[in-house]
Amino acid sequence: MAEISLSGAPILGDVHHDFGACILAERTDIALISVAIPKDGRKALSDKLKELWELSVPSAMETRHTNKIRAIPMTVDQFMLAFSSDGTMSETDAQESLADVGYTTLQTDAWVILELKGSGAITALERICPIDLDQSAFPIGSAARTSMEHLGACIVRLEADQFWLMSARSSAQSFYHAVETSCRWTAS
Repeated sequence: MAEISLSGAPILGDVHHDFGACILAERTDIALISVAIPKDGRKALSDKLKELWELSVPSAMETRHTNKIRAIPMTVDQFMLAFSSDGTMSETDAQESLADVGYTTLQTDAWVILELKGSGAITALERICPIDLDQSAFPIGSAARTSMEHLGACIVRLEADQFWLMSARSSAQSFYHAVETSCRWTAS
């Protein structure tokens, strides 16, 4: 019998494209864990997050970030933990750490994360994102669920001109095409 070995591969091939005014790249080094808050369990989960990582539960449109871990709001009682998958902490470690206080689901392979950065990032996003990205309305650390070119997405502002754009892995090619096309149009 043949021995078969499987290995993971980035959905977009670890794409990295420089458009001059902005850079678009697939982030393949980020692990994602969905955390749902149990009924009447917000305080216990909040205490555990603080104890483990000096992190707090994110508000409706604002991420929390510390120690290389980012909590991204998704719904009223659910958020994503995003952290580097460099070996410092595994997805299993994160899930086991929260097992007593929250409901967790591994999401790393369910999402594609694109990072868009540079002076042209806002201009590229204005074509496809219906959110007001002015810093007074969407400051650093903000996050929102939205749609981009008919696809469900989540946008996170990391810096003034740096964003994570997240969408379902099943539509990663279409999502990338929409963002890439916008970058091309605004670069010319």
